[in-house]
Amino acid sequence: MSSNVIQALNSWVQVPKDSDFSIYNLPFGIFQTKRLTPRAGIAIGDKIIDLSVLHDEGFFVDITQLPNDIFLREYLNDFIALGKPVTKRVRERVRDLLLETNGKLRDHQCRGKALVTMKEAQMLMPVKVGDYTDFYSSIEHATNVGKMFRDPENALLPNWRHLPVGYHGRASSIIPSGIPIHRPKGQFKDQGMESPEFGPSRRLDFELELAFVVGKSTKMGDTVSTSEAEDHIFGFVLFNDWSARDIQSWEYVPLGPFLGKNFASCISPWIVTLEALEPFRKKSPEQTPEVLPYLQTSKDHAFDIQLEVYIQPEGMKPSKVCTSNFKYMYWNIAQQLAHHTINGCNLHVGDMMASGTISGPTDDSFGSMLELSWKGTKPVILEDGVERKFIEDGDTVIMKGFSQMGDVRVGFGEVETKVLPTK
Repeated sequence: MSSNVIQALNSWVQVPKDSDFSIYNLPFGIFQTKRLTPRAGIAIGDKIIDLSVLHDEGFFVDITQLPNDIFLREYLNDFIALGKPVTKRVRERVRDLLLETNGKLRDHQCRGKALVTMKEAQMLMPVKVGDYTDFYSSIEHATNVGKMFRDPENALLPNWRHLPVGYHGRASSIIPSGIPIHRPKGQFKDQGMESPEFGPSRRLDFELELAFVVGKSTKMGDTVSTSEAEDHIFGFVLFNDWSARDIQSWEYVPLGPFLGKNFASCISPWIVTLEALEPFRKKSPEQTPEVLPYLQTSKDHAFDIQLEVYIQPEGMKPSKVCTSNFKYMYWNIAQQLAHHTINGCNLHVGDMMASGTISGPTDDSFGSMLELSWKGTKPVILEDGVERKFIEDGDTVIMKGFSQMGDVRVGFGEVETKVLPTK
């Protein structure tokens, strides 16, 4: 963990002790209510700070780079594009205004207008995602999949330890928490079948991931070094990369994921900034053999983020099926971004880069049902003895994530998605 000492902070806004949205966090999102159009906000406890109100009331008057309507836009892209010097100042200003020793907002006439109760708000997509890349960066996950589908003795493909493997996914089907999805349909061909069949996927799966949001654009031909990478990363969201394993296994040769992946990916609506996660920085796992020079790093780019997955069948309580951690990732975010751009591929603000399934070293830390049930051979037991090999219609999958040091908690909230029958 980072050696940084966390300064004790207290807010005049009441924040429950177990809240993900402490004064140490202050993530950004886009929300609307019955009376308010989509706009930018910052989460604190069970409240949302309406940034447009603070802007109108002159609390950001010295941050001259902010256009008048910057916080009333449909997405955060334009705000993020102003650059970290601006976005950090806004976040720090809000933090200062929320301190119990600061009465400027607490005692201001706009206080009631500026604080929106979360229960009254609908969270929307925080950014317009132009492009989306999914990596395959957990050595535990890659090893498990290799053992199941290829060779138990040589599970990893020859290139895996030399570069962050990834593929370009479908940005249009990334949706925020709370929106249900329909079971996808497609072709599949199990072992023993003479020819492929068509129908609803029988092996629908979640993938526990985090995704970072690109915060700085580049031009075609430019590259981003590992030392520059975090300047191009605004923050993180939880990411559920839904997968239809039967469709995927039939189609993926020779060009990789397609219909088994692009039907839906779901994210948590609050973007947790890199600045909020700084105290939870960790050293990445050792990489052998030594990576090529452009992938080498001189700074720790892993983060201690506890991750949990719950399955809730219709009419039942949620059951925890997985506890993992982002610190297990073999390939870190700086290496992912450096590799992504090493050929001159350009970046745009709002692009999303997902980690790939985050699995840990123990059976209960595997980040997908494919691994937890070991390709359906070991059913996962839920509350009241209900069994699951993969996700069934009516099930809701809930992912949570947080970092904690003593009483200091920085969390993501959750991404929750219910599965409906095939259309």
